[in-house]
Amino acid sequence: MRRRELMLLLSGGMTAARATRAQQKAMPVIGYLIVGSPGPTASYVAAFRQGLSETGYVEGQNVAIEYRWAEGQYDRLPGLVADLVGRKVDLIATGAAGARAAKDATSTIPIVSLVGDPVLTGLYASLARPGGNITGVIPLTSELTPKRLELLSELVPQAGLIALLVNPNNANAERDMREVQEAAQAKGVQLHVLKAGTEDEFESVFTSLVQLNAGALVVGADPFFNSRREELVVLAARHAVPAIYEWRESVAAGGLISYGPSLTSFYHQIGIYAGRILKGAKPADLPVEQPTKFELVINLKTAKALGLTIPQSILARADEVIE
Repeated sequence: MRRRELMLLLSGGMTAARATRAQQKAMPVIGYLIVGSPGPTASYVAAFRQGLSETGYVEGQNVAIEYRWAEGQYDRLPGLVADLVGRKVDLIATGAAGARAAKDATSTIPIVSLVGDPVLTGLYASLARPGGNITGVIPLTSELTPKRLELLSELVPQAGLIALLVNPNNANAERDMREVQEAAQAKGVQLHVLKAGTEDEFESVFTSLVQLNAGALVVGADPFFNSRREELVVLAARHAVPAIYEWRESVAAGGLISYGPSLTSFYHQIGIYAGRILKGAKPADLPVEQPTKFELVINLKTAKALGLTIPQSILARADEVIE
């Protein structure tokens, strides 16, 4: 090969390599941060990817996703967020537990998240005009916890004492305890609060339930509890405790009853918002979405195993009955 041809070949190769590097650098990177574990949240990841794809982004083709899992440990969230910020991701997508850590870590990287009441959280200005660098979906799960106690009391009317399980590491725990206590007083039942911040404490919680002779259990709204839903469902079955949960996934895993919006639909919307922001939209201008539908899901097989007859008043309202 002649020297001139060789130089042209090398020059062409270097140009192609630079172009490839430019393309790789141009591919946006999303930091996906969840307090739970990969297995129990797989359906949420799929919903997030689906939302992204509807805006034209497909993982591995024109967008990259850096996944971070806190494995139920809230204290790991700040470090995981710091890692994503240090990697200069283009956007952070996270659940409710990661919203505060993400907002505290950056005021410039866009954040799409499950977010709470703006007055209580201080994460954004308002639902219609969030301002700043964060937007997303407001799940209203904690706000529905008193309603779950009312449903459980209707389902198990003989329960004079109902227990509430909360995670003391959750910022909403105190508010949940106060509001559910008010609902219990209105229903004329006694409420006993039990706390668990780690999986190791679950067994002692159910031992206490038996000792208290509690007639039923309200599992508080908490991402950690949802990430360990199968363990909680198994323990409730083992100790024959009727329990109500926030998400249908717990009932699909064998739980008795749930009441709340669709969590997969939330992550689908987060994916859509993430795609819109990558295309140039500003979080400050994207209104925080609110759920429009709430699902009442009942597992008849579990009810039969517990010796419970579901009242017709509840069955008539059920959106889904698992048999």
